[in-house]
Amino acid sequence: MDRELAANTINRRLTALRSLVKLGRTLGVVSWAIEVQSVKADPYRDTRGPGRAGFRDMLDSLANRKDPKSLRDRAPLRCLYDLGLRRAEVLNLDMEDLDREAGTVAVLGKGRTSKVKLTLPPETKKALEVWIGVRGEAPGPLFCSMNRTHPGKGRLTAIGLYGMVRELGRRLGFKVWPHGLRHAAITEALDLTGGNVRAVQRFSRHRDVRVLERYDDNRRDLGGEVAKQVAASVPGDPESGSLVNG
Repeated sequence: MDRELAANTINRRLTALRSLVKLGRTLGVVSWAIEVQSVKADPYRDTRGPGRAGFRDMLDSLANRKDPKSLRDRAPLRCLYDLGLRRAEVLNLDMEDLDREAGTVAVLGKGRTSKVKLTLPPETKKALEVWIGVRGEAPGPLFCSMNRTHPGKGRLTAIGLYGMVRELGRRLGFKVWPHGLRHAAITEALDLTGGNVRAVQRFSRHRDVRVLERYDDNRRDLGGEVAKQVAASVPGDPESGSLVNG
């Protein structure tokens, strides 16, 4: 907290430490437990992400390149936005999860024990097909690392995906991260469906619909709209610039 880390970061690290100590107690290595409580985390504050225009700019910047890495980068970007996938869901995809004939991909969602099949939009399917043309048909991770020392070897890492997305945004002059693309997709889905929270819940796969209500509130700035109505309801406001003694 003294280092001003985000509450979620602090809580993740506390969870890891508690898990380690719990294992130590189970094995009889230690007899104590960590009693430090998690810090209260704020709900989603910025749920808008880079928006549709920002995502379009990211795709356009990749279209100007024809190297294998740019073709690889385009495919996970499409999965993050078009399907609203989480970073881990994208990284854990294997070739075996794709049913190219049916046009579906099997995704292991957050906190789930079994995979669910999602229909691939034509744009997403095309980006994946182009990438597979470079990657090859061999089984294994769908998205491979493209580092200079071992190109095409091993699964794309969380740090690798995060860095790729951040660098694309940086070159375009805005700040973005993988989960921000999911935020942008969910916000766009709410816009396109007229705020149909139940329908968008099927897209985002949130268990708790109240999370999507936060997205909807941020999207429409309901608090700001009500504030304007409240302010406008009071007649006789002094002229702008006049001084009122307290």
